[in-house]
Amino acid sequence: MTLRVVDVYAGYGPLRVLWGVSLEVRVGELVALVGANGAGKTTLLRVVSGLLPAEAGALWWGDRRLNGLSPAAIVRLGISHVPEGRHIFPDLTVADNLRLGAAMLPQAWPRLRESLDWVCELFPRLRERLDQRAGTLSGGEQQMLAIARSLMSRPTLLLVDEPSLGLAPIVARQVFRTLEQVNREGVAVLLVEQDVRTSLRMAHRGYVLENGRIVRTGSGPELLHDPGIRTAYLGL
Repeated sequence: MTLRVVDVYAGYGPLRVLWGVSLEVRVGELVALVGANGAGKTTLLRVVSGLLPAEAGALWWGDRRLNGLSPAAIVRLGISHVPEGRHIFPDLTVADNLRLGAAMLPQAWPRLRESLDWVCELFPRLRERLDQRAGTLSGGEQQMLAIARSLMSRPTLLLVDEPSLGLAPIVARQVFRTLEQVNREGVAVLLVEQDVRTSLRMAHRGYVLENGRIVRTGSGPELLHDPGIRTAYLGL
């Protein structure tokens, strides 16, 4: 399955944020979407996951058009979104947060036990805290839980928004390693991440978004060594 975003415009009321954005995420790829704060990265993920409608343009998942579908319908098609800020349910246990990731999904609920074992192998700390209230977890553990909950839906494509935000470097590195492992196991990833160097090192391909428009694309190494990107985003 391939995600295709074709000439998409979107925004919030009179404020347009995306201007004719086009990109692809192919089977098995990890694709980085980089850009300054306010460039429209989060908005694009919200459009793909159905949280924000596109004003114009088309979104395709294989041969299925996503325009107009609800977020729940898009999750059922195999696209899961890890939003910026985690948005876990703090008063529920870790286990209940994870179960909610598979709830009402025909492809996921029958594999609940298998999926719980899988995400606990990816994030061993969660196995130790299954009966703990999610709101009592550290920031890093909450980020692990947010990613694990999205994986419980057994997605083919994972949209991840700023997974290292607010995390200690050692915890961020663990989160990045896990996303690479998930990708190696066959889940495509569209990654928005403030750490441009790390995200481009991980990525098969990348896109640079500036002022709501894609201005560069290429392989991760190509973009990492692009003089303009090194100056604008890496301080080199």
